[in-house]
Amino acid sequence: MNVFVFDIETVPDVAGGRRLLGLDGLSDDEVMAAMQARRRADAGTDFMRLHLHRIVVVSIVLRAGDRLKVWSLGDGGDDEADILQRFFDGIDRFSPTLVSWNGSGFDLPVMHYRAMLHGITAPRYWETGATEQSFRWNNYLNRFHERHTDLMDMLAGYQPRANCPLDELATLCGFPGKMGMSGAAVADAMREGRFDEIRDYCETDVLNTYLLYLRFQLMRGHLDHARYAEECALLRDMLKDSEKAHFQAFDGAWQASPLESATTRASSPPSEDL
Repeated sequence: MNVFVFDIETVPDVAGGRRLLGLDGLSDDEVMAAMQARRRADAGTDFMRLHLHRIVVVSIVLRAGDRLKVWSLGDGGDDEADILQRFFDGIDRFSPTLVSWNGSGFDLPVMHYRAMLHGITAPRYWETGATEQSFRWNNYLNRFHERHTDLMDMLAGYQPRANCPLDELATLCGFPGKMGMSGAAVADAMREGRFDEIRDYCETDVLNTYLLYLRFQLMRGHLDHARYAEECALLRDMLKDSEKAHFQAFDGAWQASPLESATTRASSPPSEDL
């Protein structure tokens, strides 16, 4: 089975705000201030509604066959359409299981709106059984299907009051949790030209999500303890072999666990695919 674990980072869509508010002639900073003032008046927060987020990076963990790869789409420029088309092209090619943390509540709706804006094609993602029968019973769009597995949603039993932050659950499980910055700091970092920090932060977030997915697969019996240990070891080896400082820092902050011992509970039932 092909698995794509993904996470996005966004900034407010100043061009969209300028158009919606009729602010031609104002600078980006002036438009941003107006957007924030309007949002605070409407909702008491600076956090923009989802259709006014612009995607600057998508980070992905790919687990397929004997491959484990972590990479990002986006180079810090004005390439949102390219980011989105490449992401959905990957779904068309691999038909992966998508895994996210709050992807149903944030990442995917943002991607839907931005794909509409840019005229992106994504036929496989939007398939619900009209041309391929198997997608009728398991597709990316139904909340209770697993072709998109939103870990936050599933672990909370689909009850918003029970939602848990990624950082806190990852830390409780012995994983590194947030590293480098938070989502609230992304817009400032982008304005200051610190895109590399944003990308590195997004990649460590998606690594946390992948580790929680492995633990989830163990919990529901899709991995036995020996296979879980093998998957953790594979990721540790990749991090240690990498020359990227944030990967090495992530490995250093990842606490060793008895669950990562290949001999732990060796009598567990046979494992299944990821």
